[in-house]
Amino acid sequence: MCELALPATFVEGFHDEEVRKMPYRSLGNTGLNVSRLSLGAGGFSYFYGEYDIDECKKTVYEAIKNGINFIDTGPWYGHGESEKILGLCLENIPRKAYYLASKVGRYEKEPEKMFNFSAERSRMSIDESLARLKLSYVDLLQVHDVEFAPTLDTVLNETLPTIQEIVLSGKAKHIGITGYPVNTLKECIELSQVPIETILSYCRSTMIDNTLDDFMSFLKSRNVGVINAAVNSMGLLTNQGPPTWHPASEEIKQVCRKASEHCKENQVELGKLAVYHGLQNESTDTVLVGMNNTKLLAYNLDVLRNGLTKHEENVYEEVKRILQAMPAQSHWENVELEQFKRSQFKFA
Repeated sequence: MCELALPATFVEGFHDEEVRKMPYRSLGNTGLNVSRLSLGAGGFSYFYGEYDIDECKKTVYEAIKNGINFIDTGPWYGHGESEKILGLCLENIPRKAYYLASKVGRYEKEPEKMFNFSAERSRMSIDESLARLKLSYVDLLQVHDVEFAPTLDTVLNETLPTIQEIVLSGKAKHIGITGYPVNTLKECIELSQVPIETILSYCRSTMIDNTLDDFMSFLKSRNVGVINAAVNSMGLLTNQGPPTWHPASEEIKQVCRKASEHCKENQVELGKLAVYHGLQNESTDTVLVGMNNTKLLAYNLDVLRNGLTKHEENVYEEVKRILQAMPAQSHWENVELEQFKRSQFKFA
């Protein structure tokens, strides 16, 4: 997979010279050359805890100035707040300077309103997203968490054809899907009459789960772009630890806590090691990392450009040893899906 010269998003007079340190990759057959490190904007809302609007603005500005050109958001994050705040952050940045991805399908906190994969709601959703973002189009529109659709047929016969219509209307440029079970993403690609250009896979190419690797030859054979998200396993692989709602088993959390404690004792951020690990998987096109402040941005850019210090390398090797105590099933596939189905039963 080749690293490319300066992408089409380079804006003379806007970008710093630092942009030349950013490696770029082709995102499947989309024609988009995306930065190896990309920006997740889910944290531009209360969704992952506290945030500061001014810090978000600085983070987006500095990220793009430094060559990050792919940003991901969606109506689910903060139930519209992430898109709204991101729209404010992008106001004074040239539209040419970045690619923006959003989503349809997942919306509200209440279980009975959380998912809607219908054509009507998808058409409404893109208009709402563009209004919040203050943009006329997004570069990538993704079906959010396809495994939660009533049936995969709904995604195949209703949601994806609607996104194709949205692309033809000019409100989006490319089509993607997201989800946790990689096998479901594969099945969707195999069965879809609408060409799926990208997948966003989260928590499946990390220090505790490399499931995504098993599907890479298939994805590359279909020229599907691969966005590798949540390499810190949604907070499991950070010194702070995961949010209370994290679906991993207590056994998984305990092992990750030991790794976190070791990092704290050695004054190393486990999240930095997790990003470093994600960047080592050369088969993925971009590593999508949630960053809502300039401190996070700085250490992620540092690990991209400079790797780890000798001390951090030693801690990294020890953390990998600690994580070998992980149970045989180091994922939480179907946990959230079953919880959702039970909650839906209450409203039936």
